[in-house]
Amino acid sequence: MNMKAKMQMTKSIILLSGGLDSLVSLGLTKEKLNVELALTFDYGQKSASNEIMASSKICEYYDIKHKVIKLDFLKEITQTALVSDKLLPSGELLDDEVQSAKSVWVPNRNGLFLNIAGCFADSYKYDNIIIGANKEEAKTFPDNTLEFIESVNCEFEFSSLVHPKVIAPLINYTKNDIVMLALSNNIPLEPAMSCYQGGARHCGVCESCVRLRHALEANNANEYIAKLFG
Repeated sequence: MNMKAKMQMTKSIILLSGGLDSLVSLGLTKEKLNVELALTFDYGQKSASNEIMASSKICEYYDIKHKVIKLDFLKEITQTALVSDKLLPSGELLDDEVQSAKSVWVPNRNGLFLNIAGCFADSYKYDNIIIGANKEEAKTFPDNTLEFIESVNCEFEFSSLVHPKVIAPLINYTKNDIVMLALSNNIPLEPAMSCYQGGARHCGVCESCVRLRHALEANNANEYIAKLFG
């Protein structure tokens, strides 16, 4: 079987939040892994409506199906600033990795998301599940590490008949690298919404915004800085 035929037989799902990492992950794998479906999760986070809107635009651009899954129970058991009335931490907490993770931690979020995607894969015979886990956030969040990805893949050997493979195309890249990949592969960043806050534009203050802006500045991506933070 030639490579082109093999690629056509493969089909994949992506976890799509509408932020930088998931957008670039989709841009890099859309054709290679035949991404057909994106899952976006609404668990009561402050930025839910923006994430859904951004993800919808991204799916329209890449011509893939988009499904939004509501997880109301997750908000009920989550106490951190992403979903509660607590103030979101500023980017200053990036120097304190432990406190940074605690301030925006959602219980078993990536584990839950991947297992839901695993249900879709098992039912509709998807070969791969794409996630935007990356090297920079792996320093702060344990569910962004390679070890986590490998452990879920091991789990799917037992919990799924299809045995989908979780793929993290950005696992060895920092945010600076990710922006560089986007620019060099002509992946448009205009639809990205990485802000935790949920306002009309990126707040520029929360941890996620600070990571994104620093990466754009490192790549002299002034056009995108103006569009996303102007």
